[in-house]
Parts: sequence; structure tokens; C-alpha cells
Amino acid sequence: QVQLAESGGGLVQAGDSLRLSCAASGRTSSSYATGWFRQAPGKTREFVGFITRSPGSTDYADSVKGRFTISRDNAKNTVYLQMNSLKPEDTAVYYCATGAGVGLSSYLLRSPSMYAYWGQGTQVTVSS
Repeated sequence: QVQLAESGGGLVQAGDSLRLSCAASGRTSSSYATGWFRQAPGKTREFVGFITRSPGSTDYADSVKGRFTISRDNAKNTVYLQMNSLKPEDTAVYYCATGAGVGLSSYLLRSPSMYAYWGQGTQVTVSS
């Protein structure tokens, strides 16, 4: 089992920045990619981005590309989501997830159903 814990959410104004953290514990694997997803009230969970374990390749949803950056510190088993130029439409609960199968394509890593382990989520609220 893998346990994930997100932190760093909060209430900010449009244009501000936040950095979310996702700390993993338990049977972490050197092969797992880590994804970030978000869910706004009344909407389905949507892909934000992912980072592979090695070599640390990333992919992002078009809605956040150029504003959000995912990085990882393998020694700390922690993945970060740096969010800049936040917009009110970024308001959501943000989740990190891991445990996707090894060697999956970027297309499949965008799907929440590919991930076995999820954190509890952290609320991000952006006021206008």
C-alpha cells in the first residue's frame, strides 16, 4: 500500500501563486508516475498534470500549461505542484495520485482510472 498526503492548499487572490506538496509513504515504487487532478463542485475530476518517476517527464492539461509546473524530490518521496498566475476557474479540490502501471503512455496517464492510490485532497480557492 502507498499513502499520499497533499498539503499547501488555501485561499488566494487571482494572480497569486501556491505550491502544493504530495508526500508518499509506504510501499513507494521507483517506477510510479504521479498525477495531479482536480475536482470543482458539480464537475468531474479532471487531469492537471503528471510527472514520471524517472526521467521526470511531465505533461499538463492545456488549461494549466505555462502556469503550473510539477517537480519531484525522489529522496523525499515528494511531488510538488507549483501553481502561478492562478485564476478563479482553478478553484477546486486538488488530488495527487500514484500507482499507475509501468510504461503507460502519456494519453493513459491523463486518466484518473489508471491510478491506484489517491490522497485525501487539498482545497484551493482563488478569489477574483
